[in-house]
Amino acid sequence: MTKPEKCRCSWCGDDPLYCEYHDQEWGIPLFDERKLFEFLLLEGAQAGLSWITVLRKRENYRKAFDNFDPEKIARYTPAKIEKLMQNDGIIRNRLKIESAIKNAKAFLEMKKNGESFSDFVWGFVNHKPIQNTLRGMKDAVASTPQSDAMSKALRKKGFNFVGTTICYAYMQACGMVNDHFADCHRHKECLALAKQIVR
Repeated sequence: MTKPEKCRCSWCGDDPLYCEYHDQEWGIPLFDERKLFEFLLLEGAQAGLSWITVLRKRENYRKAFDNFDPEKIARYTPAKIEKLMQNDGIIRNRLKIESAIKNAKAFLEMKKNGESFSDFVWGFVNHKPIQNTLRGMKDAVASTPQSDAMSKALRKKGFNFVGTTICYAYMQACGMVNDHFADCHRHKECLALAKQIVR
């Protein structure tokens, strides 16, 4: 008798890459500044597209964008932008590429001013993941007052491609909110991880 497959959120379907992302990354509280920066850029790149499109290009993005090193990205020249526009391994959208550079500069400006990007973004959920109990896609939302506030604050600091919907997807991905469905095996696991957070 075969062992039953673990119950997952329905949105990841049966694509192995999507299932791996769902099981090993999505919703896990993330505090590492470099990884938080990476996810911010990837969520911006995803705007108007499906997340699986970005996942399939993620390794190409790491190579093309110097492993998401904000110091290097902030120094990208017009020639580098043109080179990226010819790279079919990434989403070749000039505004999104220019946004990555702009966001790297804003990220570094915060660092220069002694601000922690991690503390900043986690501040919108009082540094503890919000625990939801979604029963399915019908309960899902695209934005919340917290994502509205994050979007407004990030824009004020010079970031772009940070609308409230992008910010909420970012919060979900980085574990600031646990939106695994209530019957998903990861819901309890992410709840347990949240309880371990000490500030």
